[in-house]
Amino acid sequence: MIALVKQTATDEQLGQLISWIEGRGFKTHVSEGDNETIVGIIGDTTQIDPFLLESMSIVERVQRVSEPFKKANRKFHPDDTIVDCGHGVLLGGGNFQVMAGPCSVEGDNLLRIAKRAKQAGATMLRGGAYKPRTSPYAYQGMGEKGLDLLMDAGAQLNMPVVTEVMDPRDVELFVSKGIDVMQIGARNAQNFNLLKEVGKTNIPVLLKRGMSQTIDELLMGAEYIMSEGNQNVILCERGIRTFETRTRNTFDVNAIPVLKHLSHLPVVGDPSHSTGYTRYVRAAAYAATAAGADGLQIEVHDCPSEAWSDGAQALTPDQFADAMARIRLIREAITAPVDGE
Repeated sequence: MIALVKQTATDEQLGQLISWIEGRGFKTHVSEGDNETIVGIIGDTTQIDPFLLESMSIVERVQRVSEPFKKANRKFHPDDTIVDCGHGVLLGGGNFQVMAGPCSVEGDNLLRIAKRAKQAGATMLRGGAYKPRTSPYAYQGMGEKGLDLLMDAGAQLNMPVVTEVMDPRDVELFVSKGIDVMQIGARNAQNFNLLKEVGKTNIPVLLKRGMSQTIDELLMGAEYIMSEGNQNVILCERGIRTFETRTRNTFDVNAIPVLKHLSHLPVVGDPSHSTGYTRYVRAAAYAATAAGADGLQIEVHDCPSEAWSDGAQALTPDQFADAMARIRLIREAITAPVDGE
């Protein structure tokens, strides 16, 4: 349930309303927008008489919210959330960012790749130090050394670092290293202990959609993080598993506008994992951009044939530069005013 508060309400009156609600055993979430203030009421709201609330002098209107996700819900928070990713990089609310880098951190080539990506327009550095792999015999990542390499490259290039955390026990290490954005991968999208652990920090979290997750399940994953106090959540559509076998996953471009409609959280598209093949990555990136994504995550490697993981879906630096030039054109087209606006 949400209560829309009149613009004429004073801070004292708002505080009294919140105390009244919380005194009856409910939690509240207050969102102050440019034109209105919304008080979200979380709990079994069947116990509250909406007409009683509406009779209060500062309440404009009361509306029930049927969706189980409350904190991630745009009804509770009508304005777009803008996430500060560090190094002056903002994501969401009209701020479009591109995360680029190799699938796995491999060594000295990381800085070389990162420099080329930044020259082409990437604003955030992505790379895996810990790698969840289907086979226990596949390369699992460099671990803590990989985190150090990422942080060194990020510091030299003044770029925020995005990297995946897989284990609740490692969250403290990621925080101590100064990782700018912690990524929750598709295989951990419903690892609720991990979601709650990153939720106890204030570090931005990039939450990827699970391989077989519905949109509502993705939003409930965000709710787990936000319910622990961390409101800095970024949603990522990275493709879902379907009956189709010609691509690694099926890129659910529909999910981008749907998520933007349902939630105030920023939405990023991952065309690399969605398609699984270099030849399709750029087209999927353009589609995600046109669909209104707040950003993209794209894998870039200077020699994909020798990459330690996922080389088949990586763009070369030249291919990435070409893609970025076209992405800028698409962004200009979809954000430019048109006649009559």
